[in-house]
Amino acid sequence: MLVLNAMDQVLYEAQRQGRISFYMTSFGEEALIGSAAALHPKDMVFGQYREAGVLLQRGFTLAQFMNQCYSNELDLGKGRQMPIHYGTKELCFQTISSPLATQIPQAAGAAYAMRREGNKQCTICYFGEGAASEGDFHAGLNMAATLGCPVIYYCRNNGYAISTPSIEQYRGDGIASRGIGYGIDTIRVDGNDIWAIYAATKAAREIAVEQNKPVLIEAMTYRVSHHSTSDDSSAYRSKKEVEDWNKRDNPISRMRAWLENKGWWARGEDAEVSKTAKAEVLAAFAAAEKLKKPAIHHLFEDVYDEIPQSLMKEKAEIEELVKKYPDYYQVNEFARQ
Repeated sequence: MLVLNAMDQVLYEAQRQGRISFYMTSFGEEALIGSAAALHPKDMVFGQYREAGVLLQRGFTLAQFMNQCYSNELDLGKGRQMPIHYGTKELCFQTISSPLATQIPQAAGAAYAMRREGNKQCTICYFGEGAASEGDFHAGLNMAATLGCPVIYYCRNNGYAISTPSIEQYRGDGIASRGIGYGIDTIRVDGNDIWAIYAATKAAREIAVEQNKPVLIEAMTYRVSHHSTSDDSSAYRSKKEVEDWNKRDNPISRMRAWLENKGWWARGEDAEVSKTAKAEVLAAFAAAEKLKKPAIHHLFEDVYDEIPQSLMKEKAEIEELVKKYPDYYQVNEFARQ
């Protein structure tokens, strides 16, 4: 949680300095990491925007986070995605997609494939309460329910869909009531309690893999941060509201208090941990910033098994232009291979 917090602080500031183009933090929602701990490493994750903590728990390195946000030559996505659109085959984490809620029916389909394989694995799909207003939410849940897909739907109800408060998004009882309407086992949990999230996800996974049924978790939390670096939340909520929430129900503060009560954490110890974490983040950040952009030939790869003649022609044209105008295309900023 502290490493995630340190990374968010550094990369948010980096975007404000113009060093990366975009970023989204997880301030106030760090307890979501508890859900990752309840999964099997081979369970497939379909994320939305604020699941960096899940990747951290699975072993995604700070260098990999930085390389993706910089879209450099070591970025697993080869510079084809916006910052924070992480993905890794090795850690069973599907690449994040900007369009809202597309991952919801995809998670149902992947879970159905897992059911047919009989490998006792499931998918977990994260989304915000705003995404539950999309048509894909209803199609995905109905598909999962009727086909008996072992999928966990994890809704982060953080109070806002960008600038729209939840009170203006629906008149029903949150998102949990919708799961019941589709015949899906549903639970609502305290989204700022890491242990409640862990327990709920663990129970949900058991139902999903043993009974081949979908489960919906609605985690009630609060988005302390702006929606993204493109957003200014002071335009639609007061600073006092944010400060009050952060003081009253902060997941990191609650975890610290629990550990101190158990005698497993000394008061003030997190300051040293945070300092070390920030130093590690800054080191990875500095290394990523020095790397070149991905090689230009990656523009034409990974779509077709064999590149068609039409693309080969375009590739040759670009290579000729780059060769003719190297200074204009700043070729020295790109890797050769």
